[in-house]
Amino acid sequence: MGRLLIVSNRLPISVEKRREKLSFHPSMGGVATGLGAFHRAHDSLWIGWPGVALDELSEHERCELERRLEDERCRPVFLSASDVEGYYHGFCNRTIWPLFHCFTQYPVYEKELWERYRRVNEAFCDAVLRVAGEDDVVWVHDYQLMLLPKLIREQRPDATIGFFLHIPFPSFEVFRLLPWRRELLDGMLGADLVGLHTYHYAQNFIESVRQLFGYEDSFGQITAGERVVKVDVFPMGIPYERFASAVHDPAVQREAKKMLRQTVGRKVILSIDRMDYTKGILQRLKAFDAFLERYPEYRERVTLILVAVPSRTGVEHYAQLKRKVNELVGNINGKHATMGWIPIWYMSRGLPFKRLVALYSIADVALITPLRDGMNLMAKEFIASKTDGRGVLILSEMAGAAEELGEAIIVNPNSEEEVVHAMRRALEMPQQEQVERNRIMQARLRRYDVGRWAGEFLEGLKAIRATQMELKARRLTPEVREGLLRDYASAERRLILLDYDGTLVPFERRPERAVPDEELLGLLDALSREPKNRVVVISGRSRATLDAWFGSLDVVLIAEHGVWVRQGEEWERTESIGSEWKEEIRPLLELYVDRTPGSFIEEKDFSLVWHYRNADPRLASIRARELKDALLSMTANLNLGVMEGSKVLEIKDAVINKGRSALRCMSWEDWDFILAVGDDRTDEDMFAVLPAWAYSIKVGLGLSRARFSMGSHHEVRGLLGELVAIEDEG
Repeated sequence: MGRLLIVSNRLPISVEKRREKLSFHPSMGGVATGLGAFHRAHDSLWIGWPGVALDELSEHERCELERRLEDERCRPVFLSASDVEGYYHGFCNRTIWPLFHCFTQYPVYEKELWERYRRVNEAFCDAVLRVAGEDDVVWVHDYQLMLLPKLIREQRPDATIGFFLHIPFPSFEVFRLLPWRRELLDGMLGADLVGLHTYHYAQNFIESVRQLFGYEDSFGQITAGERVVKVDVFPMGIPYERFASAVHDPAVQREAKKMLRQTVGRKVILSIDRMDYTKGILQRLKAFDAFLERYPEYRERVTLILVAVPSRTGVEHYAQLKRKVNELVGNINGKHATMGWIPIWYMSRGLPFKRLVALYSIADVALITPLRDGMNLMAKEFIASKTDGRGVLILSEMAGAAEELGEAIIVNPNSEEEVVHAMRRALEMPQQEQVERNRIMQARLRRYDVGRWAGEFLEGLKAIRATQMELKARRLTPEVREGLLRDYASAERRLILLDYDGTLVPFERRPERAVPDEELLGLLDALSREPKNRVVVISGRSRATLDAWFGSLDVVLIAEHGVWVRQGEEWERTESIGSEWKEEIRPLLELYVDRTPGSFIEEKDFSLVWHYRNADPRLASIRARELKDALLSMTANLNLGVMEGSKVLEIKDAVINKGRSALRCMSWEDWDFILAVGDDRTDEDMFAVLPAWAYSIKVGLGLSRARFSMGSHHEVRGLLGELVAIEDEG
């Protein structure tokens, strides 16, 4: 594995131009600060926007900027002022940010902003491709670059690409509001591994993929066309020891003592956030006002320190929020202040690291109650800084961090009553209880710090690449294909076992529409006319359907997975089974048809099939699991099997499967060539009974008992055409 290329909207170093001079300073934000230490400690190159518009730079300044950043192993992506306005202030923060945080009243859906977003992602792609080596790992970060994994994949099909989303992924009902929803999902699916903070976000992402593309997943592994993509949960950590050790820094302790002198005799409640409507700052201030009204004994005994770091000042909603916060702070202070006490200390600026840690260390309570937040690392930083164990964290249940910090006081940020009660509870919590709660959280955060978070993500990326390589190794390569064709040409007794749906034809929304075309009928006819061949179509279809479609060909037909066989003119029943059980099972299937619009029942001679390909994918997946559980319970004493196929559940006699049918076919002669092709779980029984030397081929990705795999029914037909060509040449 080569270098790690970290790609994010902003570099960990920001550049400003002041009085015709370039100024370099550390970037703010969770990605830059969280990954900064990891970047410095590893063989990595960071690619991103430096924070200054290209229009502002002379050629000399641009060269100086590149040279200075190169010393920090950073590579700039230069954006014009109009790019920044349309891409960052526009589509990123006026469309994606509010939508993904479920503020559905705020997003704007302007095509011009979308086009700018797409073009900037293309510019990032160009920057990555200029420096990416063949073995480099590309790790793309966050909502500003959701198209980038696919763009890179199109140019470098074998690249190792990870993507991490640092904000929430909304439910499908919210995500579907976005006109460009398919493009964004398709962009993210260009990665090998998609990481999110919480299980809930991951499920929302998988559900949207299922709804929009119909891709199936198994334990977070999505089969997206001819690629496998892994979706997994990695809650981002912090550089824990940096915060814990900084508390003992003499400069931090001096700053803390100065703060304590200014707040002597009072409890300190700390509220620290970016100035953002998702953070619930207004609701928090109103709750503090209500707290002082309800518990007047805390007047002059508590101070709320409100730090609101300016954010996205060019976006209208943020400017409005700042005005409202300023006004509300003034009103509360005007209502409750006395000669020697101001209830709220308000700072509208960022804080240097040492002052921030000092503030964390002296705070009795941290009030962190966002309305919606991907993770919220400040909650973790506060806990890491409480080295003496004292202090209480009040945390919104809407923050991703709440899933890890369950020992905090968890509140609904929309409930003023809950937040008021939580402040009283926090201020009165016994010291021993504070220490016990914090020690548990500290141990957890120390174990799963930012280094482990990044390491586990990269290990997960390595694991899915290994899985992909394993699946790729099973592909029918040109070398294996040549060997198959040679063995076919030299063989005297050939058995060809072919599934139908998904193998020879694509799936249709209505099964009756999957009629064989002239090309397929011609291939089967040509293969079956060769005296050395015995061609068998082995399907779950009914005998009437197979008769209608293939009755004129000299092929063996096996219907209902092996109940019926037709070698000449007549059908023969191969198993002595009954169908009386249908009357007991049918009412249950009818109930699930009623509960799942778009599903229907297909009745065969000796089986019942519940089809759900036409149903809503989300509802169908739930109903399929429910029905399978109910059927397994009902059929336990009936000697019936519940078989899962592609968007179907089939109930039949347990002794019937394609493996038994394949064994019967193999018993007809002493074959010296066997080819078996199938696409779903029903074909695994067939693959399992074949001799080790047989050519077994699964259509599609995924683990299988088959020796080889192919991408689609088109490839299968191509192979059959090559077999026919051998006979024509002969």
